[in-house]
Amino acid sequence: MKKFNFRKVLDGLTASSPGSASGTSTCPGGTTGVPAVGVTPRETEVQETLASENFQICKTVRHGFPYQPTALAFDPVQKIVAIGTRTGGVRILGRPGVDCYCQHDSEAAVLHLQFPINEGALVTACADDTLHLWNLRQKRPAILHSLKFNRERITFCHIPFQSKWLYVGTERGNTHVVNIESFILSGYIIMWNKAIELATKTHPGPVVHLSDSPRDEGKMLIGFESGTVVLWDLRTKKPDFRFYYDEAIHSISWHHEGKQFMCSHSDGSLTMWNLKNTAKPFQITFPHAKSQRDGKKPDPCKPILKVEYKTSRSSEPFIIFSGGLSYDKAGRRPSLTIMHGKSITVLEMDHPIVEFLTLCETPYPNEFQEPYAVVVLLEKDFIVVDLTQSHFPIFENPYPMDIHESPVTCTAYFADCPPELIPALYSVGAKHKKQGYSNKEWPVSGGTWTLGTQTYPEIIITGHADGSIKFWDGSAITLEMLYKLKTSKVFEKQKVGEGKQVAEIVEEDPYAIQMISWCPESRILCVTGISAHVILYRFSKHEATTEIVSLEVRLQNDVEDIITPEATENISPYTEPSQPITGSPRNVSPEGIKDSIPCLKVKSRPVRMPQGYQAELVIQLVWVDGEPPQQIASLALNSAYGLVAFGNSNGLAVVDFIQKTVLLSMGTIDLYGSSDPYPRQLRSPRRSKQLTADTFCMRGLSNIYSDSKKRIRTSHQSLSELSDSPVSLELERCKSPTSVPPPTTPHNDPRTFPDTPANVKASHCSPVFYLLDNVKGPRKLSLPTDLKTDLDNVNGHCTSPTSQPCSTGKRVSATEGAKLNRWGPSRPPFRKVQSAACMEISLPASHTEGYASRRAMLQQLHGISIYSQDEHHSTSYTWSEKESRDNSFSRSRSSSVSSIDKESKETITALYFMDSYGRKNDGTLSPCLWVGTSLGVVLVISLNLPSGEEQRQSEPVMVAPSGTVLMLKGAVLTFSSVDCAGGLIHPPYEVWRDPNSMDDNEKPRKRKLVTFSPSSSQDMGDYHFAVICSEKQAKVYSLPSQNCLYAHSITESSFVLRADVVTVCNSVCLACFCANGHIMTLSLPSLRPMLDVNYLPLTDMRIARTFCFTNGGQALFLSSPTEIQRITYSQEMCENLQDMLGELFTPVETPEAQNRGFLKGLFGGSGQTFDREELFGEAAAGKASRSLAQHIPGPGSMEGMKAAAGGVVGDLARARIALDERGQRLGELEERTAAMMGSAESFSKHAHELMLKCKDKKWYQL
Repeated sequence: MKKFNFRKVLDGLTASSPGSASGTSTCPGGTTGVPAVGVTPRETEVQETLASENFQICKTVRHGFPYQPTALAFDPVQKIVAIGTRTGGVRILGRPGVDCYCQHDSEAAVLHLQFPINEGALVTACADDTLHLWNLRQKRPAILHSLKFNRERITFCHIPFQSKWLYVGTERGNTHVVNIESFILSGYIIMWNKAIELATKTHPGPVVHLSDSPRDEGKMLIGFESGTVVLWDLRTKKPDFRFYYDEAIHSISWHHEGKQFMCSHSDGSLTMWNLKNTAKPFQITFPHAKSQRDGKKPDPCKPILKVEYKTSRSSEPFIIFSGGLSYDKAGRRPSLTIMHGKSITVLEMDHPIVEFLTLCETPYPNEFQEPYAVVVLLEKDFIVVDLTQSHFPIFENPYPMDIHESPVTCTAYFADCPPELIPALYSVGAKHKKQGYSNKEWPVSGGTWTLGTQTYPEIIITGHADGSIKFWDGSAITLEMLYKLKTSKVFEKQKVGEGKQVAEIVEEDPYAIQMISWCPESRILCVTGISAHVILYRFSKHEATTEIVSLEVRLQNDVEDIITPEATENISPYTEPSQPITGSPRNVSPEGIKDSIPCLKVKSRPVRMPQGYQAELVIQLVWVDGEPPQQIASLALNSAYGLVAFGNSNGLAVVDFIQKTVLLSMGTIDLYGSSDPYPRQLRSPRRSKQLTADTFCMRGLSNIYSDSKKRIRTSHQSLSELSDSPVSLELERCKSPTSVPPPTTPHNDPRTFPDTPANVKASHCSPVFYLLDNVKGPRKLSLPTDLKTDLDNVNGHCTSPTSQPCSTGKRVSATEGAKLNRWGPSRPPFRKVQSAACMEISLPASHTEGYASRRAMLQQLHGISIYSQDEHHSTSYTWSEKESRDNSFSRSRSSSVSSIDKESKETITALYFMDSYGRKNDGTLSPCLWVGTSLGVVLVISLNLPSGEEQRQSEPVMVAPSGTVLMLKGAVLTFSSVDCAGGLIHPPYEVWRDPNSMDDNEKPRKRKLVTFSPSSSQDMGDYHFAVICSEKQAKVYSLPSQNCLYAHSITESSFVLRADVVTVCNSVCLACFCANGHIMTLSLPSLRPMLDVNYLPLTDMRIARTFCFTNGGQALFLSSPTEIQRITYSQEMCENLQDMLGELFTPVETPEAQNRGFLKGLFGGSGQTFDREELFGEAAAGKASRSLAQHIPGPGSMEGMKAAAGGVVGDLARARIALDERGQRLGELEERTAAMMGSAESFSKHAHELMLKCKDKKWYQL
């Protein structure tokens, strides 16, 4: 194992550096693995155990409802179900734990699915007219064969029971036959013109149905869309009967005796046909049409898209169909109708029906079917109806199909949780489960699954647009919902008659969850919402009725108080703890300007809270001088300290949730105090316009600053008003990090630095999307519900994370100028919010291609036109100048561009509580809050907590900036701490105690705190290391000397979206996910690259919003609006994945056919045996035309071998196969050698005989 040495910097050299006076520590973006500073003879040896061989990326399992389903199939013997999707995916489901996802490489929509019953295979037909045969006899199915049709479109497929021949109907009306063993097209073709009568002048249309007659397998029923049905005799190659009907046919279903069949039509009718009378149907019914007298036609009805006719020995037959409702019943939901005897039951569905299948006891089509359930595939749900009970209840679905019940806005992933946590959450969640399910077992029970040997408790948390939070058990690559929490119950319901005051602030999804911070050990949960609110919950096993404490925080940027860097020294850097800032009394000025008004109203009465998570504290940001609060961008919680911290673009707030007081409410600039590294000088004032606050609305789902603290923000925008809005002329300020605003600002922002990375080069900062939320007048933008999960159709404008939003353009008076400056010059008072319906991705612009390439890239990714005015810009300096400024990473101002550079607003992007050294060369550990900003600045806030528990309840907590300032490139994403042995130092936490339980004579239980001290040695001056990661680079600092030991540039052309310090193989590493799709891991503390794979292209903002890493080498993201994809980057888990997955195929005996009896066999059908091989084989039917279809071999056989054995076992298997092949070749060689020797002996014998015969003869006698 390689050892890395950390050498301490000479204190004299550090003290003489210019940044030492302000407590700053600088280091260049040095080379990986090389100390970034000078060294001393003393060394600290850290033995790193991770190597590149420990990392490998692969997908593990996908949870949730298949997005945009298109097809459904069921194997009645194996009892597994397959669902095809519009994007070419196939989900195969069995018993809980048996869940497999397959993907076609072409990504063409799956139109048809067929199981060869009990064969361990699946046939898929895609929209690109290709048939695929999947091998299901392995844990990861693979394609064995493919058949591409070149000249015809596939419209229907059917595999007869216990047959190896697949019938394929096409759009031209022809029927082809495919051998599913070899996937070769047979020469047997049923041409449409042979099937219909010669006198027919019109084409019958595409084939919509193919099936064998239950009475005679040699007869096939062909249904054409036009209404023509043909019973084709496969032996004689002629039609036996033809049936004609005026209405188009959608589906056909046989009676099990094979003497009659039922058709569903486009006019909402069902027709019954008898083979003895082919002239007309013997029964025509309109199940949902109003009965008409005097022979009038029934009212028009919607088409019946599918019908199934199933018989039962003990009761009347079941007729089940979808659609067919009358048109006059407007607003009726999609329905499934079950006709059983004289009763008609209509089951209304929440979503449109895609497909349904009736599950029967027997797979034989010529027996009583005995239906027992109906599988219904909806557009956004999957249900199974129990047919054995009169009221037709549904089965309780064991799969997590309701992840998308409300759109997912953020995720959190916790591995290796306390073992008692999952049972505790399950016990409180089980009492809130729905009732009324069928009491029978889930009928889709195929496959086998066993709990793996390497399992540990895993919990996944999802936040949703309706304010709900769901806890999921993710152990052993399964997913089961444990508990659901509704945060909206904390607030009063918004009533229509309350006036416009609340309605103008938040229109839709006001409770949407943005970020989640959870302490599994103390079970304290803290969440932030779209309405700039923070809710803190405690877990209790007992019900309680308590009042919810509400605090209001006034966060603002008082820029007018900052005049010069020297003047900041006279300003108090923190708020006195004895005077918490909770906001002035809420009021609305006579001019209509709102002030000190929160976005939501917390319930003021005592609230009865059930067992589970109970709200204890609500913190809300309030309006300030008519300006809505900015969204919360970062959140941190520590149960041992009893503190919660959150920040946004205005500043930072720290709240004591034990004493329910606000400890700190400070603007970002004030946090620097005298340690501000930037010179701040006011510029000449300018004038601009400003819109009134009444025109601003905040709406949407979640800020991209989710729990992962991603650096992307969006907001709704009234697209129809962009052209005539007063701010539209200055939208160019929100387009690109490199664009320069026109000179219309009233003042210069002292937070603006022309040569910071955010203001110089687009490729060195993450793009941020500000969709203008300013709409004129009382009009508001409200998005349809069905668009909340469609993330591909929005317009956007990109800026850097530190660039300012659009100028409002309104002239302000001198008295209003200072008030306007609170948000920075030219900043309109609008919130930067985002909706799941308005998310967009922008990749970093190349400095060689300019803005056009970025706009083209956006259009390519989303298929939309990006509104932009980049053409109207004139930059004051070239790309090369920006490049040189960024490479130098200088923070000094440049007078040449001071009047035209972009204004920037510093946002709190990362927060982290830990025991650390607040100041340089401190001798003792103390509680600290590490703060990261969007400008790459790291600040340390010192926390002085009372020592005893009783003092902690009453004495104030002292909070003050320590003066420590560290610098990185790009917005700061995450912090962590590593000890001198290379182990992760966990922040201290409080052991969980039930707040509502009483022990020891009604006295509350005392708090029990757990702390982790870094391992130290008397010979070492530095005791632990701080790991900091930004959008561009990662650095490791030794504490308390604050020396930068290692620095690694993660990316130059892109930016990091998510970074986490995680444990893998009992070691620690830094895992990063970049916007260019790369997943990287770096060893700690040396920051050596271990893994760099271009694995996940960021084609959707949803991925960036929900991607998160966790311990054990696992990660997850939302692959679609309804599905969670889990992946692993651990080699060990990749090797053990085969043992964790379920088996799709299990050896099951095919049930025997019922004894039909002598008379029924004699008179009930054809006594001839039907040999399909004799009809469809190459000997009888010949070969099909090569131009008709192309056979493509699949990689299934090789994949099967790899899936069957991994690691050493796989090597042995491959070696054995190679030996067998070698032995076979040697055997063949031996046989050929023996044959040659026999031939040589025979030749020698004949030659000798010929020689003896001719020995005594003369030449003329020969």
